[in-house]
Amino acid sequence: MSYAFTDTHCHFDFPPFSGDEQASLALAAQAGVQQIIVPAVTADRFVRILKLAREHTPLFAALGLHPLYIAQHHDEQLEQLAGCLASKPHKLVAVGEIGLDLYMAEPQFERQQALLKAQLKLAKQYDLPVILHSRRSHDQLAAALRRTEVPRRGVVHGFAGSLAQAQAFIRLGYYIGVAARSATNGRRRPAR
Repeated sequence: MSYAFTDTHCHFDFPPFSGDEQASLALAAQAGVQQIIVPAVTADRFVRILKLAREHTPLFAALGLHPLYIAQHHDEQLEQLAGCLASKPHKLVAVGEIGLDLYMAEPQFERQQALLKAQLKLAKQYDLPVILHSRRSHDQLAAALRRTEVPRRGVVHGFAGSLAQAQAFIRLGYYIGVAARSATNGRRRPAR
């Protein structure tokens, strides 16, 4: 029996993939990965990601402003995102990667929250699902999602929170993407 997978989160615009796209896509296809969603992290990556999606059949684009790069995100970048979404580019399938991150030394959390709210509103306006980043901020992200409903929902990728936190997202209609580190015990063996 063969399986067909969609990788819902691969930063294909960064090394080790960039410059060797065909070989990377061939390896993915051998493993049964037929579609790959490439989420943006900054506005200066939008053009590259849309170009990759146009040029490679298995690739699809998600555009968003990642909280880890909050210092680079200003009104101009949010307007750029809104403009890209309004143009409804071919193979754009989600708003992402967006979310909240409290891992950083200086998270500028109020700015992150405002940026998230603005991007959730754009996802709702353009009827797109979201790809969510949440690190040390699961409860705050769930609260933000309760305040700004996104009809198409989406996925909380790389989830590493508690069962109760996962259930909170699931009750809101979101999928949970489990990172390899969540499924292993840290020694590259499945957790039991």
